[in-house]
Amino acid sequence: MSTDIDGMTWAGLMERSRGLGLHAEQLFLVRSTPVDGFGPVEAALAEHLPYQKRLEDSGVMFAAGPLASADGAEWNGEGVFVYRAADLDEATRMAEADPMHARGARRFEIRAWCLNEGSTTRSP
Repeated sequence: MSTDIDGMTWAGLMERSRGLGLHAEQLFLVRSTPVDGFGPVEAALAEHLPYQKRLEDSGVMFAAGPLASADGAEWNGEGVFVYRAADLDEATRMAEADPMHARGARRFEIRAWCLNEGSTTRSP
C-alpha cells in the first residue's frame, strides 16, 4: 500500500483507511453559523429542535450540538451536526431542510468526514 498522500482522492483515503483496519465510516460534518446575530437563531429554535430529534430518532443524526468560541468562553449561535448519509447531496438536502438554514437564521458548510477511530454506537 502506497504511503504517498499528496493528491490522494477522498475515495483513496477511504480505501487506505479500510486497508489499515480502521473503522473507515464516511459521515458528514455540518458547521452551522449565524447569519444575522442570535435573534433569528432563537426564533428558529422551536422548529429546529424537533427536526434534529427526528433525524436522531431515525438514525441519521450521529451527533449535534452548540459550538463554543475559539477560547471556550462564549457561544455565538454556532452549531455542529454530524449526519449519516449516502452521499454529499443527501447530506446537503438534510442540512438545507433544517429550519435554522431554511429560515435563513444560519448558513452552513458541509464536509465529508471519515470516522477512523471510535464508534457510532454508544455503550451502556
